Amino acid sequence: MLITLIQKEVMHHILSARFVSLLVMCVLLIPLNFHINYHRYLQRQVDYQETVKDENDKDPAEQPWTRRQTTDPNLEVSKLILKPTPLSVFATGLESALPSYLGMTRNGIQRGEASLSTAPIAFLLGHLDFVFVVGTVFSLLALLFTFDAVAGEREAGTLRVTLANALPRDIFLWSKLIGGYLVFIAPFLVSLIIGLLILVWQGFPLAEPDIFPRTLYLIDISLLYIAVFFAIGAVISIYFDSSKTALIVAFTIWVFAVLILPRIGFLAAEIVAPAPTAESVYKEKAAQRAELRATLETERNKIMFKLMRESQIIPEETTTGTFHLDHVFLGKMNAELAPLEEAARLKYRDFVAELDGRYRRERKHRDEIGINLSRITPTSSFIFLATDATQTGQVKRNTYFQTGNRYYDALDAEMFSKMAEGALVETEEIPSPPAPPPIVALSLGETLQHAALDLLLLCFFAGGLIILTFLKFFRTDI
Repeated sequence: MLITLIQKEVMHHILSARFVSLLVMCVLLIPLNFHINYHRYLQRQVDYQETVKDENDKDPAEQPWTRRQTTDPNLEVSKLILKPTPLSVFATGLESALPSYLGMTRNGIQRGEASLSTAPIAFLLGHLDFVFVVGTVFSLLALLFTFDAVAGEREAGTLRVTLANALPRDIFLWSKLIGGYLVFIAPFLVSLIIGLLILVWQGFPLAEPDIFPRTLYLIDISLLYIAVFFAIGAVISIYFDSSKTALIVAFTIWVFAVLILPRIGFLAAEIVAPAPTAESVYKEKAAQRAELRATLETERNKIMFKLMRESQIIPEETTTGTFHLDHVFLGKMNAELAPLEEAARLKYRDFVAELDGRYRRERKHRDEIGINLSRITPTSSFIFLATDATQTGQVKRNTYFQTGNRYYDALDAEMFSKMAEGALVETEEIPSPPAPPPIVALSLGETLQHAALDLLLLCFFAGGLIILTFLKFFRTDI
């Protein structure tokens, strides 16, 4: 009986105008979206390779940090360059908003401009990717498929006749849910397969061991997310007798669940737990180093004139005031200035550690509040899951900046700590900076562990709403 009712429901949807609209949107949106985003990925890959080539072609012997006395504390001695991920074809996520590189300077880490800063005018019209299409377009279509599943039959008077034939209510409701869901995901999966074939034809490495499982995982959570909105539509259809009322309520819920509530969570976090920007932190570091540098220069001049008086050194030309300082004199000057240099370096290191620690704690606290508040809707959980699966989400951002911090610590130990602030102090040649470390992404298993809460929330939304649907339908007076 259930199979027969499902077949009837499938034919009912296939012959409707809604199915034609769904089919057209699937065929147009998904393959075209993959095609456009893959070409954007290729352009980002070319930009990345050119940037890496420019960095590798630099001659270390000609770099300004090889002469200690001319080193600018704002000079970028090395860069950690962000490599675009192939899975950004499915979800742009944070990749377009992340800095293209992290520049290592003595004052801290400078951030390069994001790819959005050089985006074409077309970005004014919005940016489409697979996650946006599923999260926004298909969630609305799922509601439109189910908002009148029960309300429409009740309004037409067929529900009373159908259930009068000793048909169990659970069988009737399951046929509505399963039949509508199968009709919905069929064109979705077909267009998705077509889009993947187009990507493979263009050269996308879909068969790679780190890409194919993530793609399947992305498809699975997309189907789960669509099921959540099918369940929402079913609840609405049971609670309201009129199809028009159910449609208005469904659209209102969609606007709040997809467009408003996910963003309100982060806006509230900005108010509840404000945090400084990376630029303001960098400026504080630069100001502190400038202050220490000025103090050291003052002390250096005092030491130099004191030693000159002790050594009875006078200017060679009274008109120009030039001096001839031999290596013995410079050695004495270095010896007296070295403890001051070391004290200034330790003071700056402690200041930076405290500033960076406070910055990270405040940013992490604010982000956690925003993420947890936004999880009130399934859309946020789906986006977090999808972007982590495609390596363009918060995990990629955190890994990127953590790698940059580790690289800076290595540079500070091997290079920056050997640079003096005294402009006239000569010492041994400063070594070239070590090569940037690779940005190691989490495995799929580690990603699943990180995203376990969002996956459980999606399952909870789907299962809880389906249970609510059945409980309400069983208690409804037909």
